[in-house]
Amino acid sequence: MRELIPLSIPHLAGNEWNYLKDCLDSGWVSSVGSYVDLFEQRISKYIGTEYGIATVNGTAALHLSLLACGVQPGDEVIVPAFTFIAPVNAIRYCGANPVLIGSESKTMNLDVQKVQEFLEEECISDPAGLKNKQTGRYIKAILPVHIFGHPAEMSSLVSLADRYQLPVIEDASESLGSEYRGKKTGSLATVGCFSFNGNKIITCGGGGMVTTNQESLARRIRHLSTQANSKPFEYEHDEVGYNYRLTNIQAALGVAQLEQLDSFLEIKRSNAELYRQLLSEIPQVDLAWEEPWAKSNFWLCTLLVPAADRKPLMDHLLSENIQVRPAWKLMHTLPMYQDCQKYRLEETEAVFEHCISIPSSVQLTEEEIRFVVKSIQTYFDQS
Repeated sequence: MRELIPLSIPHLAGNEWNYLKDCLDSGWVSSVGSYVDLFEQRISKYIGTEYGIATVNGTAALHLSLLACGVQPGDEVIVPAFTFIAPVNAIRYCGANPVLIGSESKTMNLDVQKVQEFLEEECISDPAGLKNKQTGRYIKAILPVHIFGHPAEMSSLVSLADRYQLPVIEDASESLGSEYRGKKTGSLATVGCFSFNGNKIITCGGGGMVTTNQESLARRIRHLSTQANSKPFEYEHDEVGYNYRLTNIQAALGVAQLEQLDSFLEIKRSNAELYRQLLSEIPQVDLAWEEPWAKSNFWLCTLLVPAADRKPLMDHLLSENIQVRPAWKLMHTLPMYQDCQKYRLEETEAVFEHCISIPSSVQLTEEEIRFVVKSIQTYFDQS
């Protein structure tokens, strides 16, 4: 059988070994070290923000950002129902409640119009803030997610949030290098959050980052990430904190990976364009593409296929040793979130039934792309 064509795996082809050896030779392997500082500085410079705070993973970045933005037990946070589970879990870590809003079908991102309608029709302002009329709880933040690496429509969302004095926490975990109207994701809102898990465009093996231009937020997030230790020598902890700092070893990987990011982005775009060209010959299939105002990093190339063909096509591709994935389960279908308030999910439920993510690794070859497309064509020819 043909070797597996993986969905998305890391490409370690730069200074990773050199920088890891430097950590081991120096003994700086834990959560303090020069590579942690360097990674924070280089990510924030690349994104275009004043501050970067490295964390153990992207979920930790989201959790700390929600806390620093004032989300407390009993509050509510607007988040898309179509997302990986991490941002919704992070809201619950705060003791808060997700309000699951529908996405729009073209980019599969949070639909700003639906958010506006929810805030205008389902909420009321009082001296304490913006109250959800149905639950009696207060909306404290909006958390958009840049799905599959494509930016959400941020300017209108941020303007809407500003009208209601709500912070926007940008889940940019999948979108490092993507741009919205010429600006990098992670720099478009109150804070941005990134993940460097093994399947992302660059990896630390794990790892995350918070980016922001607000010094007070950066200081508080860093404080919370280090067990809220105000006087380290004396072990003076002034509130409940978290052991959420990135290690120097992981940061060393991140620095080496970041040095290669521009080339990774070029390869991802070239691969996506080849997929698009070849798939144009298959009328049953569309490749999700970027809007004119966006530049996607094409973290995952995602097909839109007839709903009835989604599972059989995936089964066929898996039988050919081509690793594919459906989209994540919609949040309101999971047992722990079934009782959450939901708003306008009809488009979200429809688009979910059509999504298949196909191999998108940086080291994907032209021959492998052609084989994937040929296998898709074979499926439809036989159907």
